[in-house]
Amino acid sequence: MTPPSTLDRMPTSRPAVRALALAAAGGLVTNLAFPYHSWWPAAFIGVALLGVGLREVRPGTAALAGLTWGLGFFLPLLSWSLHSVGQWPPWVALSVSQAAFVAAFGLLYAVAAARLPAWRVPVAVVLWVGLEQARMIVPFGGFPWGTLAFSQGDGPLLRLASWGGTVLVSGVVVAGGWTLAELAARPGRRTVLGVVAAAAVVAGAGLVPVETGAESGRLTVAAVQGSVPVRGEEALGQARVITANYRALTESLAAEGEEIDIVLWPESAADIDPRTDDEVASDVTAAQAAVGVPLLLGTQRYTTDTRYNDYIGWRDGRAFASYTKQHPVPFGEYIPHRDFFRRLSSAVDLVGVDMAQGEDPGVMDVPIGRLGRDVVVGVGICFEVAYHELLRESVQLGAEFLVIPTNNASFGFTQEATQQLAISRFRAVEHGRATVQVSTVGVSGFFLPDGTIVARSTDELYTEWVGVEDLPLRTSLSVSDRLGDAPRTIVWAAALLALAAALARRGTPSSRRKGNE
Repeated sequence: MTPPSTLDRMPTSRPAVRALALAAAGGLVTNLAFPYHSWWPAAFIGVALLGVGLREVRPGTAALAGLTWGLGFFLPLLSWSLHSVGQWPPWVALSVSQAAFVAAFGLLYAVAAARLPAWRVPVAVVLWVGLEQARMIVPFGGFPWGTLAFSQGDGPLLRLASWGGTVLVSGVVVAGGWTLAELAARPGRRTVLGVVAAAAVVAGAGLVPVETGAESGRLTVAAVQGSVPVRGEEALGQARVITANYRALTESLAAEGEEIDIVLWPESAADIDPRTDDEVASDVTAAQAAVGVPLLLGTQRYTTDTRYNDYIGWRDGRAFASYTKQHPVPFGEYIPHRDFFRRLSSAVDLVGVDMAQGEDPGVMDVPIGRLGRDVVVGVGICFEVAYHELLRESVQLGAEFLVIPTNNASFGFTQEATQQLAISRFRAVEHGRATVQVSTVGVSGFFLPDGTIVARSTDELYTEWVGVEDLPLRTSLSVSDRLGDAPRTIVWAAALLALAAALARRGTPSSRRKGNE
């Protein structure tokens, strides 16, 4: 018998074509749940489309469908990376690397669901969330951007963040979407009732209690968004001008006479280190003296062959506290295996000096005169907001509110800034802390511990803005922080158990018996 050709083995049957079409549509629809659009119900619909497409197809087709969904989702979601680098290969490589996790989901789901057809929904949940959590860790320290939970900032599921973080919120999104997919496969009166019940469960999440009251006093916080004189990464060459502009804005704030307790500048507000440069130190000192309260700001610290991204506290002409970024961005702030990746793209040399990671946790003790004590401030610099374990460590060490200083200047007029703001909002609820994101060019905002937005700059980027808000200080730990990594461990164990049960089950998978492919 003549063996089948490669073309014969390709998924060309009607179910396969249907699966790929639904997967592509699902990825694009899910992207609409994230900023700019922030249509949070779209995440359920996009996941449901993938669920319908993966019914009764073989593992190879399911993997290809997962990859297709992933590309339809990640390519538009991460398009800001194309603007940042200016070349398409890094953008495509990043998108493909993330889509590969969805391809793995499709493969594993097809194997497990074929043998455990009655457990399709829970199998989908544990496999999806398990792989999503793995994507936060590998490769190169992981990349949590695009986690389904981050799409739910404007929806009722946001409150669940305080109880189970991204594991719980993403899990509910997948459960809801996959339930819709299962109901669509059996249309009728039960489908309508099922959709209503699912909607009621999601809406009910908005009733979950989240504490927001002050436990250790209140703090009046000023955040200064100073913009940059030149749009784009080349703005970093304007470092002295940028710092002088922040000084002027802060002095204007002081002239208004409003009582404040602390002033926040963003990452890169003083890229020339005021601890070693007298001219920059003069601007920072003048700004701090004008307001008369501690000033926190971002700067860069260089050694012989590397650099560090620091957030420092300044008072009375000197730095009194410092935090060094623990999780530099691979390929953005440092280049792993530089010689190898240079063969793939010359863009690696845009990062001339690699950034090294800090070793100490993100907490700063800041003296607050009105309270007569130090307030512990939790700090996550820029993309660190996407890594929950860093901020959780800060809160467990006593952080009473959170600050996310960021520099979005290199991303142009893209959705990166609003995507990051949505993650900061999620972290406020997850950790039960008032949270301030302060950006160089936007978007900056203040969030209460239940995710309520009390102030924010406009979506118009490269603008100046100063916000002043009274925020509650809190010391108790949310359920999510008390659980730590237990939800992640449980979902990984459940995923392995589901796969083991499926592989151990004897007999021919139902999808193959039906001969649908």
